[in-house]
Amino acid sequence: MNSVTLPFSASGVSADSSGGLCQPVQCSLFGQADVWIQRDDLLHPLVSGNKFRKLQYPLAQLPSGAEVISMGGPWSNHLHALGYALQQKGIPGTVLIRGGAWQQTAMQEDLRHWGIRIQYADRETYRRLREPDYWRQCVPDAAEQAIWLPEGGSDPAALHGVAQMVRELPFVPDTIATAVGTGATLAGLLAGMAGRGRVIGIAAFQGADYLHQEIARLLQAAGYPAYQNYQLLTDAHHGGFARMTPALIADAQRFVSETGIPLEPVYTGKLVSAVAALVRQGTIRAGECLLLLHTGGLQGLRGIASDSGWPGATG
Repeated sequence: MNSVTLPFSASGVSADSSGGLCQPVQCSLFGQADVWIQRDDLLHPLVSGNKFRKLQYPLAQLPSGAEVISMGGPWSNHLHALGYALQQKGIPGTVLIRGGAWQQTAMQEDLRHWGIRIQYADRETYRRLREPDYWRQCVPDAAEQAIWLPEGGSDPAALHGVAQMVRELPFVPDTIATAVGTGATLAGLLAGMAGRGRVIGIAAFQGADYLHQEIARLLQAAGYPAYQNYQLLTDAHHGGFARMTPALIADAQRFVSETGIPLEPVYTGKLVSAVAALVRQGTIRAGECLLLLHTGGLQGLRGIASDSGWPGATG
């Protein structure tokens, strides 16, 4: 599949030749394991990580004059990236944020600055937004040609951008490990690996077993085979979505101190902590080349209390 162009460019690197983003990792958490990291957090200062990849194809396919509607939490990395992208391309957007106006965040301030319309959804309404076309009941004034982007940007077309990242790597790793929210990034990595090696997904929340069905659905909808060469870890969430434990904080402090690579606690911190555990358990075999995917999301550090112990937190 041919590359497409985003309405913004990568920062300091080419999105078509990002071998410079793939770096070896020297950290005592991983012992003598052969660990690398794909620094997709460096792709763009505002649209980084998997959001850069996942928005690439859906936005390129927008019809002229389309309005974009989407959903996410009060600190959503997806909505943050989408809002900037829409502003850069002059596309109107409306986002449905879980919670209420009482829960203001810096992410929402950015959206308003970029001209994105914000509406709020209570938990039941937010849950129903995952039903086909229910969003139209929440945004009745949306144009007929308005485009819906699912939670986390998990549109089937998003898989093509993630798969492209694998093709940009300077080598094919034995294993790729990624944090998992909606399952689209893991599915895109499976598409890019095309049956080679394995992909390990670290679910960031409790009760994630249903993601097996979602990954299969996304692969089929995007036109890829039903790849099964992956493992989904559902017990490394440290108490739930956006929760932190002393062990998670300690692993993050150690990793950031030794590598200088920033992490956030919702996704990438749990990825690093889980992979360190896999190395200790011997699940990562001797001589196995393991690649960590840094999915960005560092804007969320503004919402983490600076006295939490999390490295780089500014909230």
